[in-house]
Amino acid sequence: MRPLLPFSLSLAALVAAAVPAIAQPVAQLLPAQSQIQFTTKQMGVPVEGRFGKFSAAIALDPRKPATGSVTLTIDTASARFGSAELDGEVGKPEWLAAARFPQASFKSSAIKAAGAGRFEVTGKLTIKGASHDLVVPVQLAQSGANTTASGSFTIKRLDFRVGEGEWTDTSMLANDVAVRFKFALAGLPPL
Repeated sequence: MRPLLPFSLSLAALVAAAVPAIAQPVAQLLPAQSQIQFTTKQMGVPVEGRFGKFSAAIALDPRKPATGSVTLTIDTASARFGSAELDGEVGKPEWLAAARFPQASFKSSAIKAAGAGRFEVTGKLTIKGASHDLVVPVQLAQSGANTTASGSFTIKRLDFRVGEGEWTDTSMLANDVAVRFKFALAGLPPL
């Protein structure tokens, strides 16, 4: 009978750990109303692009943000600049290497409140197999049954090996990439 005690305690701990995750409200991403855009500068001139395909798993109760989680997956081959020449280049190995790394991702490790409707989401951003910690400021706004989560942050493209070879020269292409996002969500509880 005694050998079952450690197993029973392990099972109880596993169930206790799973209950908060199950109880957390899960939002549904509304892709047609959502966007991820990015801007960099080539020889001082802003160049804007966007990702056309991404998904998100967001479990969040705005009144208890510490129990929430965010996972974002981006299809790297969906990056577009609106120019056939640039669109043909962005998936190549020196850039996003879409064939080898078809997805970029962000996975939260902590969420904390930062004021009325504002949150800081800490996590790991992974692009081309390189992962770096990131703190993302997020503003929530509710309209009817839907919530909009929006924000912006800046990353260093060379930290993720985006723009290899001759493109590591930051006098030609800036190292900073500004990212802006707007996610339309259904199913989040009220603020």
